[in-house]
Amino acid sequence: MKNSDAAASASRLSVKEKIGYGLGDAASNLYFQTIMLYVMFFYTDVFGLSAAAVGTMFLITRIWDAVNDPIMGMIADRTQSRWGKFRPYILSLSPLLAIVGVFAFFTPGFGAGGKLFYAYGTYTLLWMLYTAVNVPYSSLMGVITPNSLERTEVSQYRFVLAFGGQFIVSGATLPLVLYFGKGDEQSGWAWTMGAFGILAVVLLSITFFTTRERVHPPEAQKADAKQDLKDLFRNRPWVLIAAATVFQLLFAVMRGNSIPYFFKYYVLEQKLLIFSYAIHLSVDGFISSFAAVGSVATIIGAVLAKVFAKTLDKKNTYSGFLIAAAVISCGFYFLEPHNVLFIFGLNGVVSFLMGAVSVLQWAIYADTADYGEWKFGRRATGLVMAASLFALKLGLAFGGTFVGWILQYHGFAANADQTQFATAGIRMLMSFYPAVFGVIGGLVMASYPLKNSIMQKIEEDLAARRR
Repeated sequence: MKNSDAAASASRLSVKEKIGYGLGDAASNLYFQTIMLYVMFFYTDVFGLSAAAVGTMFLITRIWDAVNDPIMGMIADRTQSRWGKFRPYILSLSPLLAIVGVFAFFTPGFGAGGKLFYAYGTYTLLWMLYTAVNVPYSSLMGVITPNSLERTEVSQYRFVLAFGGQFIVSGATLPLVLYFGKGDEQSGWAWTMGAFGILAVVLLSITFFTTRERVHPPEAQKADAKQDLKDLFRNRPWVLIAAATVFQLLFAVMRGNSIPYFFKYYVLEQKLLIFSYAIHLSVDGFISSFAAVGSVATIIGAVLAKVFAKTLDKKNTYSGFLIAAAVISCGFYFLEPHNVLFIFGLNGVVSFLMGAVSVLQWAIYADTADYGEWKFGRRATGLVMAASLFALKLGLAFGGTFVGWILQYHGFAANADQTQFATAGIRMLMSFYPAVFGVIGGLVMASYPLKNSIMQKIEEDLAARRR
């Protein structure tokens, strides 16, 4: 038996462990997708802040949060416990995340200045706790198995279940706000986040109890934060996927944050005639349905990601699909409000492509951790994954910021009729503005060097060293 075959056989994970790991990202997405889809809309149309103030807040708080990611990664890398380096944080900090999530979506009866101060504080704390849970969770995938293709499959389970969390957020958030609030949107949002928080604690607990850490740093490796950082920035494959991630998230966040505005101020509520049946769709109904269709398409793309990765190579699939999603999304600008089927269909295609991109993104990051150990003789999985989240959150920070500033530039006014220039801005935010960043991200990954064949050689070399 070849070394690679032996390593693959020894690292086979049970379906139970793959599902258990994936449920952790379903929990994380209860927060991440709520922020992707609704937080800008919540702060402008429910909480009562201006779009420019929210955009600036996103920039300041998310850059600060992004700095926390590498710090948390180095802390986790140096943690020693009977449960491993990463799993303890997943269990112990999830209840705090749930509590702070409620406060972040609670609207106090303060004046404008007091509200802005409260928003800065609770939003910053929410992201810090999300980091403290999600950095160890993401790092866990790098040590759950030493096999690259097995990690792609773990990533596949992860993102299918993650998009299950996205489906809950997209389909249930606004109905839950309506149900809990009974006409009071502000109260409804706090109660909804409380429900999401309880579910997240349960799912993250399952992740803790069903997973194991199997890949460890070389025994002779000594803790050296300076050397770890030096190795990280000498890791060219990591630098490329990190840069691509920033642009990928700019594309995804700008589109996601724009969806509620696109339907509330452009598509509007409508009566649809389908097979002689008249169906009335409110704005909330449109938003929930649109997001749910996107979630289903994303899950299908995630399920097929491994097939594309084997056939086309991870790098080519990531790069090509991201560029295709960006170019196709430009079609939203040309659709009229009554082109409902085309609006939903186009969203399905873009979401399908992004499903595969998201799965491969984290599998590629785990590969760069292997490459770092192979190239430099040191392993810092927590730092690699945390720095990857730093790149992700930079994209998240600037994506949300750009949406707020662009809305302000186009003269957007919350809960009012929009000017033609403002409506054009909302349409551009669903199409051309984010597409530019998606294309750049895909082009960056075109020069990524770790093909599947190279990763197989790296696995064989590392397996031999560990023996």
